Amino acid sequence: MSPASVKPSITMSPPPADPAPPTSPPAASIGGKLWRGLKRIIKLAGLLSLLAIGGVAAANGWVLYSAADHEYDTVEALPARSVAIVLGAGVYGDGTPSQALEDRLSMALDLYQAGKISRVLVSGDHGKRYYDEVNAMSRWLIERGVKPADVFRDHAGFRTFDSMVRARKIFQVEDAVICTQGFHQPRAIFLAREAGIDAVGAPADRRRYADRHVATVRESLARTLAVLDVYVLPTKPKHLGPPIPISGPPQR
Repeated sequence: MSPASVKPSITMSPPPADPAPPTSPPAASIGGKLWRGLKRIIKLAGLLSLLAIGGVAAANGWVLYSAADHEYDTVEALPARSVAIVLGAGVYGDGTPSQALEDRLSMALDLYQAGKISRVLVSGDHGKRYYDEVNAMSRWLIERGVKPADVFRDHAGFRTFDSMVRARKIFQVEDAVICTQGFHQPRAIFLAREAGIDAVGAPADRRRYADRHVATVRESLARTLAVLDVYVLPTKPKHLGPPIPISGPPQR
């Protein structure tokens, strides 16, 4: 075979490869990031929960400690004071006091008859025309022998905080026996004393109340709010007004 008859071989190069598409991160990598983020959120929520629980516990401890030296086991053991402050509770549609409120009023009546107090300040909710704790309390006491001139009425005692600040600023109460149930008593005494009233108390409980367990749980939160009201928040009563000294002439 002659050289001329030999055909030269041609080497074919493969075509250039298409550029690789961008790769997505593996699903496991995405899941890992989500899990790490979720763990951080869980840790933060746990820390905030611990701080909240600690704050509630500290506030409750402080209120209980602050009131402890001013609480007595029985009404008979209470020292004399000028005024009994009866804090409002529920009244029925016909104006009859609820069981809790009747027991508070009974305590004030016992103190009055024993000569341990000379005047009574009834403080409750009369924010609506058709709901009136205050006149119901006043009427109950007067019907049982308390002189009308010795009963003063605070129609804007919407909260225990309001009742105590108003007792000091409006009615100028300087010392008092607080008439309320045992679960509520430490907070009431704490707020009264923080308002400038030399306050003492004994439990007004004279029966077992149906909602006592709920009230006890709710009170732990209310004590926390009381501490915030006194030391942190710029809280003021919903209403104030001109002075009505409880040591002065009868309230009209």
